[in-house]
Amino acid sequence: MNITNQNIDGGKAFDWGKTSADYAKYRDIYPQEFYNKIIGRKLCIDGQSVLDMGTGTGVLPRNMYRYGAKWTGTDISESQIEQAKILSEGMDIDYYALPAENINFPDQSFDVITACQCFWYFNHEQVMPKLYRMLKPNGHILVLYMAWLPFEDKIAGASEELVLRYSPKWSGAGETIHPIGIPDCYHEKFELVYHEEYPLDVPFTRESWNGRMKACRGIGASLTDAEIAAWEQEHMELLTEIAPAEFSVLHYGAVAELKKI
Repeated sequence: MNITNQNIDGGKAFDWGKTSADYAKYRDIYPQEFYNKIIGRKLCIDGQSVLDMGTGTGVLPRNMYRYGAKWTGTDISESQIEQAKILSEGMDIDYYALPAENINFPDQSFDVITACQCFWYFNHEQVMPKLYRMLKPNGHILVLYMAWLPFEDKIAGASEELVLRYSPKWSGAGETIHPIGIPDCYHEKFELVYHEEYPLDVPFTRESWNGRMKACRGIGASLTDAEIAAWEQEHMELLTEIAPAEFSVLHYGAVAELKKI
């Protein structure tokens, strides 16, 4: 499903469904420290019911399944949900292909609602009241994010420059460490009780970093097949010049925890 937002990539349409295969193969990259931050807040653990919005291929539910929460995942892309179901075989996780604005679970269904790498895509004026209704008393929203740091990591910076050559209006460039922004409408019903931003070293090979970059919005989700193939070849040539066979890319992780008032 194509998504168009004038505040994202200059309004250029993108479709996460186009990246599903690469997403499944290359986007399950959060290091253990990323998950430890969630557990440290005593969220998404045994005895809790969790809704993961924008679940993609189910990266968060699959990796946190061992901590005992009952997970439900939703995503706007049917192909992403298909991949999530395949990758979650043997796990008791419910998946639904639904845009955030159409989610309609019963009142007080969840202890925690998570949104990882997707929060800014939502129509928050529509979504916020639904989240409030679906959360139990004292329930929590957990917004999660991880991004490479192009100004501090040479390989990330050079890779990002190549993305911009193919997608000049891509607005995912130029990331720096900063708190996750929470729209004003949430302050009516929720309290920001915690936030943290922290550096992360994420390991890659040339192939896996190429796949990770290809699965980003500026390439795999928005370009033609011919453009993607040309970018992929050029990026691999670039990595052969500037990167060893195995390396780490400097990222940062961020978390924002909202509590239902």
